Amino acid sequence: MLKEAMVNAFVEGETPLSPETEAMIARRKALLGPAYRLFYQKPLHLVRGKGVWLYDVEDTAYLDAYNNVTSIGHCNSHVVEAIARQAGTLATNTRYLHGSILDYSARLLATMPPEIEHLMFTCTGSEANDLALRIARTFTGGTGIIVTETAYHGITLAVSEFSPSLGEKVDLGCHVRTVPAPDSYRSEDVAAEFEKNVRSAIADLKRHGIKPAMFICDGIFSSDGVFDGPTGFLKGAVEAVREAGGLYVADEVQSGFGRTGDAMWGFQRHGVVPDIVTMGKPMGNGYPVAGVAARHAVLEEFGRNGRYFNTFGGNAVAMAAAHAVLDVIENDGLMANARAVGAYLREGIRALQPDYPLIGDVRGAGLFIGVEIVGNPLARTPDAALTSAIVNQMRDEQVLISACAKAANVLKIRPPLIFTRENADFFISKLSLVLSRLS
Repeated sequence: MLKEAMVNAFVEGETPLSPETEAMIARRKALLGPAYRLFYQKPLHLVRGKGVWLYDVEDTAYLDAYNNVTSIGHCNSHVVEAIARQAGTLATNTRYLHGSILDYSARLLATMPPEIEHLMFTCTGSEANDLALRIARTFTGGTGIIVTETAYHGITLAVSEFSPSLGEKVDLGCHVRTVPAPDSYRSEDVAAEFEKNVRSAIADLKRHGIKPAMFICDGIFSSDGVFDGPTGFLKGAVEAVREAGGLYVADEVQSGFGRTGDAMWGFQRHGVVPDIVTMGKPMGNGYPVAGVAARHAVLEEFGRNGRYFNTFGGNAVAMAAAHAVLDVIENDGLMANARAVGAYLREGIRALQPDYPLIGDVRGAGLFIGVEIVGNPLARTPDAALTSAIVNQMRDEQVLISACAKAANVLKIRPPLIFTRENADFFISKLSLVLSRLS
C-alpha cells in the first residue's frame, strides 16, 4: 500500500471499525471513487453542528477546534437566515445589475489598504488562486512561481502545481520553486534567512530563463507548521520579488477574516501591502464564497485583454452570506475575541510544557495555533507518530484538531472565532489527559 500523503488521513485496514462505519466507507468509495480522503483513524459520521460543537450519528458532541470554514460557528442563525431570505427572493449572476455585490465589495475593500481597489468573485479558494495566477502572468509577462515547501493553495490543475503539500505524486510545475518555511523555532534570524532563500529561488528561475510572476504565501504559513512571526519578516522577501518583476500574492483563505486576532488579514501583521489578495473558506461561513482583491494597475491589463465571468461567483445568495459573516465579525467583536481567547489558549498549552517536554513549541496568532511535537526537546527532533497519536486520541476525547508541517509533527488548532475561555479550558484539560496517557 502506498504511503498516504495527506496528514491525519484515514488509512483503510489500520483500525477496527464498527460494521456500520465499514459499510458507509465502502459505499462512499463505490460511489465517489478512490480520490477522496477521510480524517482520523476512526472516521466521524457527522449529522449536525451548532456553534463550536459538531454532533455525530449517535449525538455525541465534539468540540470543533479545527474547521475554519465555519469560522463564526456552525449554523450561525444570522447567516442561515440571510441565505434563506435571499434564496427565496433572487439568485442570479453578475451579468445583471444587483446592489448587494457592490455594497459588499465596498464594505470588504474598506478593511484592506487603500492600494487594494478592486474585488472579483469566485466560489472557492482554489479558483481564487487560479485567477490570481492568470492575473499575475498577464501583468508581469512571467510564469515563475515561488511558494514554501509544504504550502497548500488549491486543487485546480494550475494551482496544484504550486501546492507541494498535496504530496510527491502531484508534480510541481517546472516554473515553480519552493523555499523552506520561515521556521522561527529553529532559525535565529527568520527575516534574513527567508529573504535569502527567496532570492536564491529567483536566481534559479532566471538561470533557467523563467521570469518570476508571483510569490504566494499565507500570512501565518498554516500548512508549513503555523509560523506567525516575527511580525514584519516578509518585507525583505517581498522586496526581492518585486525587484525581479514579480508580484506578491497574499493567500488569506486560511488566515483571513480576523482569525489572527490583531488584524483582519494575515498580511497586515507584516506591514506589507500585497499586489493581489485571495480569499475563500470562512468568507461565507459554509456557503461557497471566495474572491480576489487587487491593485488597479495589476487588474488593468487583465481587464483590457480579456473578460471575466464565474457562473456562481458573486451571486446574490453568496453576497447575502458574505454580508452576514461580516456583520457577525464586526457586531460580536470576534477579532478581539480571537486575540484574547487565542492568547489564553496558547498560555494554557504552554503551561503544560514543564510536565510534557514533547511540546517543543507553542506558537500562533489569535485563534490560529501550532503546537510542535518533538521526540527530543534538545535536538528538536520532529515526532510525526506521536503527533498522529495525539490528534486521534483528542478525537476519541471529543475534541477535533489536525496536524500539519513538512514533518507532520505540528498540531493545527483553529477553532471558530466564537471560542470562549470555557471552551479553551475544556480543550486544555483534554490535551493534558491525552498527553499524560501518551507520556
